[in-house]
Amino acid sequence: QVQLVESGGGLVQTGGSLRLSCAASGSIFSRSNMGWYRQAPGKQRELVARITTGGSTNYADSVKGRFTISRDTTKNTVYLQMNSLKPEDTAVYYCNAEDPLRIHPTYWGQGTQVTVSS
Repeated sequence: QVQLVESGGGLVQTGGSLRLSCAASGSIFSRSNMGWYRQAPGKQRELVARITTGGSTNYADSVKGRFTISRDTTKNTVYLQMNSLKPEDTAVYYCNAEDPLRIHPTYWGQGTQVTVSS
């Protein structure tokens, strides 16, 4: 069964750090581009960071220099290291897996809450 499970969210003060993890099914991880999205209350879901099967990364302008996405192929896990957190980073963070060839559907995790207090 295809499954993405996020963890690592929580409550942190402004300027603090969190590391989110997304454990993916082994059958999809190696062939998928992996991404982190977030959605704040009343706001649209937005792309935060993405890493391709080849290791290329891209970030939303709002998180460049503060967040780092990485993947561990041995553990079938993608990470989002979040430093210098701001209140505007507060959102539910979702992991997703996309097939660059569009042969397989896009998969989403259930999300993990990140709250940054001011």
